Amino acid sequence: MKQIAAYLSITLFLFLGASAFTLKAFNEPTPEPVSILSHIVDPKTEQIQMFLKDKNGKHYQNIGKLKTALKGQGRTLTFAMNGGMYMEDLNPLGLFVEGGKTIRNLNSVQEAHGNFYMQPNGVFAVYENGKALVVQTPDFTLTNEVQYATQSGPMLLINGKIHSAFNEGSENVNIRNGAGILPDGRVLFAMSKGLINFYDFASFFKEQGCSNALYLDGFVSKAYMPNQGWEQLNGKLGVLIGGS
Repeated sequence: MKQIAAYLSITLFLFLGASAFTLKAFNEPTPEPVSILSHIVDPKTEQIQMFLKDKNGKHYQNIGKLKTALKGQGRTLTFAMNGGMYMEDLNPLGLFVEGGKTIRNLNSVQEAHGNFYMQPNGVFAVYENGKALVVQTPDFTLTNEVQYATQSGPMLLINGKIHSAFNEGSENVNIRNGAGILPDGRVLFAMSKGLINFYDFASFFKEQGCSNALYLDGFVSKAYMPNQGWEQLNGKLGVLIGGS
């Protein structure tokens, strides 16, 4: 009897221990989703511009300097963020058009290292009629109607589908920012406040209804959204996108 009682005690102990472990596993807190800042602009009623250098030919470098420069012109910066990848000298890595003038030609290199070259990459462009588009680089045509354009990569969304190279649950995380086009033609700008992978960042644009969205940059990303209490005025950046 003593052996039976001991066996039952051990069995009960193991059962309760296993149950406690199972409950703990099921009660593990779910990681909070990364907060994403976003700002929507209607290019038909609000001006979207891209900036690289000031009137003296010097790179703005950060949103604070751009804000000060516009203030000197009697203009108020309503939002801003960095607008695409750049080289060590702060010049854009790919196509850049400012005020209808092509500053840098389209970068057609496909096989190279880095996020920019993850195919397909793409172009975010604003036209003189107020239309804005995000298109894959091979599908982009530079015309006289293009007032502003920046090239970056990879594409986040392609015709409503998340880029096939992105993996759900990927541990490749970073601060990320990008731009997407909503069904009504407005532009959705977004930046993660914390580390996020490509799949989850692309999913945000898809959930908002975008068909096409473009990744702009990563750990260097900064944004100025004063209506949300978010003002990152420092940094050393290349192209800046802003509204005023």
